[in-house]
Amino acid sequence: MRWEQLFADLEAQLAEEETAIEGQEDASRARTEWGRLRWADRLRGSLGQPVTLGCRGAGEVAGRLVEIGVDWVLLEDGQRREVLVAQRVVRTVAGLTARTAGETDQGAVGRRLDLRWALRGLARDRAAVQCLLDDGGAVTGTVDRVGADFVELAEHPADLPRRRSAVTGVRAVVLDAVAVVRTLPPAV
Repeated sequence: MRWEQLFADLEAQLAEEETAIEGQEDASRARTEWGRLRWADRLRGSLGQPVTLGCRGAGEVAGRLVEIGVDWVLLEDGQRREVLVAQRVVRTVAGLTARTAGETDQGAVGRRLDLRWALRGLARDRAAVQCLLDDGGAVTGTVDRVGADFVELAEHPADLPRRRSAVTGVRAVVLDAVAVVRTLPPAV
């Protein structure tokens, strides 16, 4: 009977050691997985939820997370305006949910849907925008064209529609300087 108790004790100790080793392996695996995770994937777990992005040149930008592209984030602010944020200017993210999206492979098509693609959508819609720059500057107008490394805005007052008579100038903005592009309410 003592032998049975001894073997039972040894089996229990072995089981405890195996459980501890498995726990260490799980923790190590989890650290490795987290180490591969990009902040945009972490943010993707909060789609549809309110978040606040701390951005170089634009300060805090808050809104409901609508979409995440290859190099941009789209929010809808409290006034139901679209807010396009260049990922490279994001410094902090607040409001993350407990969910995290796994690593995503954008694929060939997804990689082409970059900031230029999103800005071309604004040009197609003839939307009036406020373009905040990474140095804190701002340009207001309508996106006319998007080049390989710049966006061209017809500058006009925000409360006027883009008409030849309202345009005060045309400004090319280097894409690397674009921090946030916010749509403006339609002028009447």
